[in-house]
Amino acid sequence: MIAAQYQWNIKNVDQPSAEAQQLAEQEKISPIVAQILWNRGYQTPAAAHDFLNPGPDQLHDPNLLHDMQKGVARIEEAIGSDQQITIYGDYDADGVTSTSILYETLNEMGAKVNYYIPNRFTDGYGPNVAAFKKLIAAGTQLLVTVDNGVAGNEAIAAANAAGVDVVVTDHHELPQDLPDAYAIIHPRYPGAEYPFGGLSGAGVAFKVAQALREEIPQDVLDLAAIGTVADLVPLIDENRVLVYFGLQLLKQDERPGLQALMTGAGIKPEELTEQSIGFGIAPRLNALGRLNDAAPAVELLTTPDFTVAKELAKQTEDQNRQRQDLVQRISQEALAQAEDAEHRDRAALVISGHDWHEGVLGIVASKVVESTGKPTLVLNVNEDGRAKGSGRSVAAFNLFAALDPHRDILTAFGGHHMAVGLTLPSEQLTALADALDQEADKQQLTQSGPEKIPVAATLDVAAVTPSLYQELAQLAPFGTDNSQPLFAFETATLTEIKAIGKDKSHLKFQLQEGGHRLNAIQFGAGKYVPALTAAPSDAAVLGVIEDNVWQGRHSLQVMVKDLRLTESPVLDQRTTQLHRQMFQAAGKYVFFHQNAFRQLANQLATDATAVLYDGSAVAPLAPHTTVYLVDCPDATTDLEQALQQLQPEKVVAYLYKKESLSQLGMPTRSQYAKLFKFVATHQQVDVGHQLAQLATFLQIPRTQLIFMIQVFFECGFITIDHGVMNGVSHPEHKDLTAAPSYQLRQQQVQTEQDLLTCSTAALTKRLASLI
Repeated sequence: MIAAQYQWNIKNVDQPSAEAQQLAEQEKISPIVAQILWNRGYQTPAAAHDFLNPGPDQLHDPNLLHDMQKGVARIEEAIGSDQQITIYGDYDADGVTSTSILYETLNEMGAKVNYYIPNRFTDGYGPNVAAFKKLIAAGTQLLVTVDNGVAGNEAIAAANAAGVDVVVTDHHELPQDLPDAYAIIHPRYPGAEYPFGGLSGAGVAFKVAQALREEIPQDVLDLAAIGTVADLVPLIDENRVLVYFGLQLLKQDERPGLQALMTGAGIKPEELTEQSIGFGIAPRLNALGRLNDAAPAVELLTTPDFTVAKELAKQTEDQNRQRQDLVQRISQEALAQAEDAEHRDRAALVISGHDWHEGVLGIVASKVVESTGKPTLVLNVNEDGRAKGSGRSVAAFNLFAALDPHRDILTAFGGHHMAVGLTLPSEQLTALADALDQEADKQQLTQSGPEKIPVAATLDVAAVTPSLYQELAQLAPFGTDNSQPLFAFETATLTEIKAIGKDKSHLKFQLQEGGHRLNAIQFGAGKYVPALTAAPSDAAVLGVIEDNVWQGRHSLQVMVKDLRLTESPVLDQRTTQLHRQMFQAAGKYVFFHQNAFRQLANQLATDATAVLYDGSAVAPLAPHTTVYLVDCPDATTDLEQALQQLQPEKVVAYLYKKESLSQLGMPTRSQYAKLFKFVATHQQVDVGHQLAQLATFLQIPRTQLIFMIQVFFECGFITIDHGVMNGVSHPEHKDLTAAPSYQLRQQQVQTEQDLLTCSTAALTKRLASLI
């Protein structure tokens, strides 16, 4: 059994409402797409049109941002006075793209500008007092923060004391006490009237560049798109426009650094999508800041020198490989710890280790959450006894609120609902784990059940066509608040199930249904191969439909997000041999033939019973009783009637038959003619003792010959007395098919096709439908 990690909330967009149908007609779009748009709140022709057709006119006036005009005026004053401007950035992909956007913009305006990217391990996140003082001592006369600053009260106060203004551009959550900055440009500033609060740091930097240039800075749309996708901000409204046009620029990008970076990542510009950013470009930019200094990322993005770009891209690729190796090693250790006796029964996890690189612990925590469905803190314990790390959560558990009351055991702490960073003495780790369990009880984490996830529809494999894919592609670029539509596949059988990858950690299979096949892949699910192979028709799959490009060839596939495998009520153990061990379990053993019943009924376990089903009514079983179908009935209807009357919860199908009649087939016309000619010319044939010789003489299989003789006997063509066969002279003409034995044989062959020669999936489906 494999439990689903999510609760699948099926929206049935393949059955669009009248309103969606009308929207589809008005906008000339597919009803499925119209229903998805309707479900997501785009319920008027104008709203749907704007969503499907992003344009520059959908970008808002940058001067509506709080303090924008004040901040721009101060920057322009610095440019005019030839003051040294330092852009103070951040070490993640959003931070380095934000820095690059403003650095290029100010350079083009003739500013005296440089940048500073704080080091994760020495400076930490955001404005740092020592770093600010160092920059001011080196000549900085104006500090402009990007992707940080709203929580930099102490450092900004130090800058003010030194006579240096700070213009903050940020998008993070606003604290109760804001810093005394010269200007705070923020899309969610209290009382401000900016129409869209979901900008990334790169998005805010783009708006500052737009205000400074007094036009849309099209040349930095590529950087804005990277920062927006990387920071997982809502891909709607203005962000959708930035990413939509940024992707177009990226496909023909002339930046040497991005060209080199994409080449190293194996990204073909013509095939680039938002996923190329999320899984290819952004992780590489992030890798620098996670392991060392992120400043080379800004140089990579802004350098015009191809030689420098190639060297920096190589450095970035090397760092990314190192990051991947670290994540893989630490994740294996963390996941093993999550399943050990100390952790597996906890509702939330505190996992720690030694020599774990602190720069990747957030990624590791995400992988543990993805695998276990539990909120998880992952920490490295240093030699000095300090535990430092990151936490990731699930929608049903506010991780910040859970840890906030326990600051007494924490040295440092910050974050939000879904993610936190923290430091504490290692001797407090047990207390932290206990506290997290208490908070899980308070928030009723275990009672909340799996997180509910919207699923567009349940589809048959045949419904997944290139035209459906193209229709859904109109909704791209996908991301937060505009997720790629998920589809469930609940009736297909899984085939070609195998583990792939260097360490066989990934799962690949095909969905097969009604002659149609569809490839599917799920990362990190290689462990499910044995369970899925044992019950390939009992799995349900949830995923997105993607265009897989391999060596220039396109094919549709399902990228699996979740799957479930329910324990089948039917166990296929069909056999041509029976042995004593098969009758030692408790349950009801059902026989369909007297001979089998007589020989085997006395071999049952003491807590088992047997019944010879002859069509008579039988009483329903006690709850939780398993039925064992011992032998194959002559008619499928006998089995169906027996199961419908017994009403078992589980069926084990032995369906024993020593010899397959369907493989033997019905006798041919020429075989009948041979036997007819023989009985017309031979009398007193001792078939009781000479049957083998007769079969050899006629070249007819012995089993087949017995059946033919029985048919002839029933039709009156022969007589048999004490095993001696004689032909009847001038027999009455009769149709062989009218003989009871002939009709029984036809019925047996059909029953074998129904129950013995069919696939496990077909048998399981047939029997499960009866119980």
